[in-house]
Amino acid sequence: MTVLTPDLRRVDPAESDVVADLWFTSRRANAPAIPPAVHSYDEVREWMRETVCCRMDVWLAQDERRRPLAMMALDGPTVDQLYVAPEATGRGVGSRLLALAKSGHTALELWTFQSNRRAIGFYEHHGFRSVRRTDGENEERSPDILLRWTR
Repeated sequence: MTVLTPDLRRVDPAESDVVADLWFTSRRANAPAIPPAVHSYDEVREWMRETVCCRMDVWLAQDERRRPLAMMALDGPTVDQLYVAPEATGRGVGSRLLALAKSGHTALELWTFQSNRRAIGFYEHHGFRSVRRTDGENEERSPDILLRWTR
């Protein structure tokens, strides 16, 4: 598979629907490794508009035609969201976003579902290590894992 070299840019809060679409599409494409969203599409769009895109540092990876390939939301040193479009998975796009996050911090942490083995392997490849596991202390009630990276 060809590695992609997308443009990375900060998201304008007015683009929250683009981010919500990417988030939803990616989650659906990665089922059952990622449990189904517990909120409706409209609720996710509102959350992206009212919380994520206006309170976090949100980045978008896009191709030369400006089509969205991936999104990342940073809440300080926490990678709150990192989702890659199905057609861009495994092509280096997530790695580019993660490198961007690392460039601005000496430590990062994030949660992912224990069932999402591909994501855990991706993060471990990038130097993240398991810090804590839960039996499902999240909205989805699905076991998750806290991963941390330090420079």
